[in-house]
Amino acid sequence: MKTIFCTLSFIFSTFCFAQNEFQPKGSTVNETIDGDLDGDKIPEKVIVYNIPTKDDSGDIREIQILKKVNNKWTILEKSRNAILGSKDGGMMGDPYMGTKIEKGILNITHYGGSSWKWGGTDKYRFQNGHFELIGLSSESGKPEEYWTNVDFNLSTGKLVFNKKVENTKEYGKSKKEIFIKKGVKIDLQNRNQEKQRKIILPQTKEEVYF
Repeated sequence: MKTIFCTLSFIFSTFCFAQNEFQPKGSTVNETIDGDLDGDKIPEKVIVYNIPTKDDSGDIREIQILKKVNNKWTILEKSRNAILGSKDGGMMGDPYMGTKIEKGILNITHYGGSSWKWGGTDKYRFQNGHFELIGLSSESGKPEEYWTNVDFNLSTGKLVFNKKVENTKEYGKSKKEIFIKKGVKIDLQNRNQEKQRKIILPQTKEEVYF
């Protein structure tokens, strides 16, 4: 029992040292997740930090993925572009809903808006030496008006668009389209940029933002 306790204490103290070493100045920990992300059956640690700003724009977020190499924690990758800030959700407040690891995939979920709502989940896989966006699902709209769902598999290029319209007088008929858009490259570093990416669907002429 004493040996197990000492081992756990060593692991905990090692991680605390690594966290203090890599933690951005003035930040607080929002969330910590464990899971295997590179397929070696050894769990990585994912830490999301809240970093205060000097103005009234709210906290920015930094996500760090830590990997243990030779009993020492190192940063596998980190980014301040993958998770939205604490005031980026509109009237609903903080849009960040959480991060999960499922079957080796890093999932980051956001929701925001007011009467008109938006949200979705980004899915990242560690490949080619970094975390690439392999899929995203999003939804947006307003009850009694219309609701749009998008499922985009960036690995295959298959984009499924579904718009269910309730207020047909204002917005016309419901629409559905499957479109193949290959070659879209997004990763943990360039996910949320100032300029949104847009695809205009060829049949329905609907605009898909991501």
